[in-house]
Amino acid sequence: QVQLAESGGALVEAGDSLRLSCVGSGGTFGIYIMGWFRQGPGKEREFVAAISTLGSNTHYADSVKGRFTISRDNSKNTAYLQMNRLKPEDTAVYYCAADAAGWTAARDTKVYNYWGQGTQVTVSS
Repeated sequence: QVQLAESGGALVEAGDSLRLSCVGSGGTFGIYIMGWFRQGPGKEREFVAAISTLGSNTHYADSVKGRFTISRDNSKNTAYLQMNRLKPEDTAVYYCAADAAGWTAARDTKVYNYWGQGTQVTVSS
């Protein structure tokens, strides 16, 4: 088992950048695929990005590709989401998640076993 805690959300203006962090505890962080998901107002939770256990592979949603970068530092039990050129449509609660199953379905919210509480990102226009 692993417990996850996100931080770094803020109220920012369009075009700004934010870096979200997700710290894991209680488990072996390096065995988990890490994902970032978000849920905007009135919307379902959607995939944002995922990173493989050693950080050698990544996936991104089309809506964030080229703007967001997922990374991890297993020595710090931490995953990151660097968000650049933020848009109002990026406004959402951002969640990190951990999955020990495998890489092939890393874009699927249903395969993640552990979730953080979320951190609010609000982008004004």
